[in-house]
Amino acid sequence: MSYKIPMGPYHPGLEEPYKLEMICEGETVQDAELKIGFNFRGVEHLAETRNYIQVIALMERVCGICSFIHTLTLCQAMEQLAGVEPPPRARYIRVVMAELERLHSHVLWAGIAAKLMGFKTMFMTCFALREKVMDVLQAISGNRVNYSMNCLGGVNRDVEDAPAIAGMVDDLEREMMRTIIPIFTTSSTARSRCAGIGVLTHDKALSCAVVGPTARASDVNQDLRRDAPYAAYAELDFEVPVEKAGDVRARLFVRALEIIESCRILRHALSNMPPGEISLNIDKPAFQAGTAISRVEAPRGEVMYSVTWKENSRNPARVHVRTPTYANMPAVRWMVRGARLADTPLIQASIDPCYSCTDR
Repeated sequence: MSYKIPMGPYHPGLEEPYKLEMICEGETVQDAELKIGFNFRGVEHLAETRNYIQVIALMERVCGICSFIHTLTLCQAMEQLAGVEPPPRARYIRVVMAELERLHSHVLWAGIAAKLMGFKTMFMTCFALREKVMDVLQAISGNRVNYSMNCLGGVNRDVEDAPAIAGMVDDLEREMMRTIIPIFTTSSTARSRCAGIGVLTHDKALSCAVVGPTARASDVNQDLRRDAPYAAYAELDFEVPVEKAGDVRARLFVRALEIIESCRILRHALSNMPPGEISLNIDKPAFQAGTAISRVEAPRGEVMYSVTWKENSRNPARVHVRTPTYANMPAVRWMVRGARLADTPLIQASIDPCYSCTDR
């Protein structure tokens, strides 16, 4: 006998408003239907009432974890319309902030995943390490969440003590290699809760058009930092971790390996940062009428902004955002099929969802 189990919109594992209705036979999920739209802030409409400075502050609040990535993607689109190119040093600073934000996001996700496994000691260890990442972000920007770093034509703050920041990154990497990665990769708790759970095959990942670590864990070798470089990524050397199993453990491995690569990128960027200005100090930009599209590899995957400007307008006519969760969440249906009901919160969390920013 089948029965329907509603999970959400008040979720037991993730404090965000979405709903997964699962058709179960006993303790096995046969099918599922995902429902979103419980949260709406009208951010895209508000963007049409803001000038180019105000809209940066607005879009920084689309997501608290990826706030820098959202303003970077927006600024790149507006810079296309204004016909300007940030100085080389500004492009390197953008890479530094983007990779620090990736570290923050992946370590935060690892803590939440540990909590959903019932591994609360690991949860506290991850969150202690997260504080170290946030200390580095605060050392650069003065803020822990919304950094106010990006502006049209560059960044607002310089990296004044690159060796000290690099030292913090080295400490962070040592801690990851000593505790977080070995425990997640060798622990029987992590193995039993993750291996073979929530499998998304390579073919299904392609058909669902998933992005980011979710795609790379299913042997989809894509990363915008390498495939369509922006900021200073074309000048930096790094690898793109890919796994083939497509299960929760593979998604965990990809993020763990990306943490190591992010530390590598940070060291390279900090040691090779060119001198010069950090901003073009544009007072009155001349935006061309038209639409510009910008894509950035956020911690969860590709973020895409489409910005439209009308001639002689102070405000954008349209700012449209596609977040990676919006691309990844349809795949949850295929991940939970055949899974145990008790594993579904962790399976959903394995795509690192942010439904609030999806429901802007």
